[in-house]
Amino acid sequence: MSSLSRTRSALYLAFLILVWGINWPLTKYALSYTPPLLFAGLRTCIGGLILLLLALPGYRKLRLRATWPIYLISSLLNIILYYGLQTIGLNYLPAGLFSSIVFLQPVLIGIFSWLWLGESMSARKLTGLILGFVGVGTISAGGFAGHISLTGILLALGSAGSWALGTVYMKKCSDKVDMVWVVALQIFLGGLMLMASGFIWERWSDIRWEPSFVYNLLFISVFVIAAGWIVYFKLVGSGEASKVGAYTFLIPLVAISCSVAFLGEKITLNLVAGLVLIIASIVLVNARSRPAQTEDGPARG
Repeated sequence: MSSLSRTRSALYLAFLILVWGINWPLTKYALSYTPPLLFAGLRTCIGGLILLLLALPGYRKLRLRATWPIYLISSLLNIILYYGLQTIGLNYLPAGLFSSIVFLQPVLIGIFSWLWLGESMSARKLTGLILGFVGVGTISAGGFAGHISLTGILLALGSAGSWALGTVYMKKCSDKVDMVWVVALQIFLGGLMLMASGFIWERWSDIRWEPSFVYNLLFISVFVIAAGWIVYFKLVGSGEASKVGAYTFLIPLVAISCSVAFLGEKITLNLVAGLVLIIASIVLVNARSRPAQTEDGPARG
């Protein structure tokens, strides 16, 4: 996949962090109108359908016979397991603790990218990734109170691990498939599976189709699901996955800031301390290594 200019990468990152950060309070609001699995299935199916319509003019790029395993595996890792384990796990743990564990994902991406993609893993980068995770944990510390369930912790780790594996897998396969097709199919197939689970465990009659819920659902489907995943994998495919992952540490910060602005939550010392750690993380992960010096001058690569 071709690389992006610095300006375009910055704009894509800003868009992604904003819409995925807004997604958390929007989802929290939507769940007062709908059961969780049906909502997860609805938003992913609608987002997948939008992307399928966009992909149809390039139907020759699908090459389903040769590439169907990629579509299936990416759907399993990035949608079914990630959203499914997340939806179930939130019933077992406080939201702050659960989201903190899920954002172990960038650290896992850094490790998996080092092991399977050959990306560099310096002590500085690893320190930065760990600092980012600690920053998210610090921000989320207010949600640590309450009953701590081993099942919930395992589900959160599973959600983080599936997202990280799915990201690295997509990076590895990015030259073999069309980006719009692979994102469209994984989201749509994953949405169908989540909706099927909702059919089994939940009831359609429990959804309250009020205008505010419909607007919320459409916004999440179009911008968070369809556009968000396209931008995310475009960024991952054009640069180092671990560096893109480091910026996702900002997502909980945006989520909490939106909650402060629109849901009346308070700014805390934890929020400020976590922000400092996250900024330090991004600086460390994205800092360029200085070329080694020799007696004859700087090393040439």
